[in-house]
Amino acid sequence: MPRGKKIDLPDTIKRSPKHAQEIYRETLESAHESYEGDEERAHRVAYAALKHEYKKSGDKWVKKDRKGPSDAQAARGPTTSPSSTDKPAKTKGGAVDTEGATKDELYDRAKKLDVSGRSKMNKEELAVAVHEASGKKR
Repeated sequence: MPRGKKIDLPDTIKRSPKHAQEIYRETLESAHESYEGDEERAHRVAYAALKHEYKKSGDKWVKKDRKGPSDAQAARGPTTSPSSTDKPAKTKGGAVDTEGATKDELYDRAKKLDVSGRSKMNKEELAVAVHEASGKKR
């Protein structure tokens, strides 16, 4: 995609702050130049750049408290396998994201699920309780 051409942003990014839109747009343009013809890869790169400073909350992206990797897989960095992102790593179905969720977010989810004793729980305990209350087996 040539520079300057209008980029149609995904809806979740359109509803996000202007800065988030700029990060996505600029990274996507650069990725298009780097990965000629590989549209999917360019979008993955743009999302990865966005996730460094923003996290998805509901139907939009919000600024994170501090910059950094969005999850454990991103924190590990690139692998030597060129196709490492072609096949996403398998995860336990229904697992609660403790890396990307704050304690307050987990607490709110526990409250909605009516988890008893939530006020005395630490982040890990909240994650387990939310997971179990969601009807999933760990």
